Amino acid sequence: MIGGRRRHGFTLVEILVVLVIIALVGGLALVTLERDERRLAAREAKRFAGALEFAAARAQARNETLGVSADRTIRFWRREPSGEKWLPLDDDVLGARVLPEPLLATPLSYAGQRIASNTIVPLRASGRNEPFAFALASPAWLVVLAADPLNRVSIDGPVPNNR
Repeated sequence: MIGGRRRHGFTLVEILVVLVIIALVGGLALVTLERDERRLAAREAKRFAGALEFAAARAQARNETLGVSADRTIRFWRREPSGEKWLPLDDDVLGARVLPEPLLATPLSYAGQRIASNTIVPLRASGRNEPFAFALASPAWLVVLAADPLNRVSIDGPVPNNR
């Protein structure tokens, strides 16, 4: 009791201590979730699959040839009308995206054939694309994204990466 009156509520210091504790616990939970490679691989695979489907639809809608390449960074490209050169896209949806550590993406196949890691996989304006596949991998997990001729992307994984 202060001055004969009963105290009600919490002091500012008590409230601040509780808020700091909540912030610390929330921060630790976020760091723990971000380091879960399996969830990270699954989330990035869904993001990549959505971008691939969007790019294929955009190629058809705008009557242009687009392409995609991947390593530590996923990049989308637009072929010049002359067909001689690829130009990187830099818009919001199809701009270059650096994958979070420890993920790497690599092209696996195009038209049923293995392809080099530096290949730009084309997405034709006609919408008639050859089937292709990309791998998204961490040291522990592997996800394979495969596009069919109708530009639907399926996701297989994450499965344990047994390199």
